Order: sequence, then C-alpha cells, then structure tokens
Amino acid sequence: MIESPTDERPVAAAERRETGTLSDEQLLLEYRATGKASLFAQLVRRYEPELHGYLRRYLGDASAAEDAFQLTFLQVHLKCGQFQAGRKVRPWLYTIATHQAIDAQRRNRRHRMASLDLVRTEQEGDVDAGNLLELLAEDRPGPTQRLELAERRDWVTKAISDLPDGLRAAITLVYFQGLRYREAADVLSIPVGTVKSRLNTAISRLHEAYSQAA
Repeated sequence: MIESPTDERPVAAAERRETGTLSDEQLLLEYRATGKASLFAQLVRRYEPELHGYLRRYLGDASAAEDAFQLTFLQVHLKCGQFQAGRKVRPWLYTIATHQAIDAQRRNRRHRMASLDLVRTEQEGDVDAGNLLELLAEDRPGPTQRLELAERRDWVTKAISDLPDGLRAAITLVYFQGLRYREAADVLSIPVGTVKSRLNTAISRLHEAYSQAA
C-alpha cells in the first residue's frame, strides 16, 4: 500500500474514525493543508479496488496495473496543490490514472497506440449498450452455460483491450466504472457528445468482431 512520503507514523484508531467521516474532497483538501499520512492512506483505501480494477481492465496486466496504481497516487501526492476546491475528486483521480495507463502502454509497447482524438463526431442521444449487455448476460444457470459465459466474458475483455485508446477509455470509464458521461468527458478532456460517439463506435466494433469470431 502506498503511503504519503511526508509522514510515516502509524494511523491511530481515532484518526481512522475521524477521516471516515470526511468526503473525498474534504479528505484531499485536508491532506493538502496538513500533510497527515492518515488522510492520504484513507483516500488510497477508498479508491484502491475501484481504480485498480479500472487499470487492470485498461492495461490487461495485473503487474502493470499495480505499477500504474502506485504512480497514480504518487501523482496525487505531488499534484494535490493543483486540485481546485469545488471540483470532484473521483473524475480527477480517473484523469490521473488514465494518463498513467497510457504512459505504461507507451513504455511497454504492449498495445497499439491511437490518438484520444480518434473519434471527433459528436452524436446526440443515449448510448445503446443493450447489445453489449447481451454479450455478457446469460439467463440459463447450467454448468455448460456458465462456462460459455466465462468464455464470452474473456472474449469481451480481450476485444476491449484491442480497441484504440480513445474507444477503450470511453467504454471502460462509462460501462465498467459507471462514470456519468460528463465525468468521462472531464477525464478525457472531450465533449460529452464525443464520449457518446466513442461508446457507440466501440460497441459497433465489438459486435463486428464478435460476428466474425462466431
């Protein structure tokens, strides 16, 4: 677990109870003001499962995800002075994590790179993710069907990892991580309409690949 470089003291039980009552934004701003390791550690604990899962899906490698996670919170420590009061912490963390994931891909050359500006066409209306859900959903409970579902999930995970960066980031942030369109747009620094367009394009490509593989 990453700890703050500014304070290595153990976290007291009273401090843990106190930090648990703070919002993410209050926690970060209080850490920035005081440098207390307990505040930083609490923020790490709150986001570790969520961000680690996101990075693992994005990178497709547990070790690379762990490295990117550690670097994400190193950047949180270094850049907390740049965090603007009134902003939400969650999209800000995802912005940092996404940049770390992209940097990891560039360093390791594990995936082909594509510009985050790949898709620029804005499209109004909701994203139809129903067909993607059908790839993951399975009503029949038998063991054969469960095996088929596991294989199908593995296929979807691999297919998503093969998408260009812009499409993969959009579908992972919105579909798997549950960010709203506006939050994903903030993370990727693109309009909301472009987020929706990228989602539709990603789903279309997944269906095309699935049809060819079937």
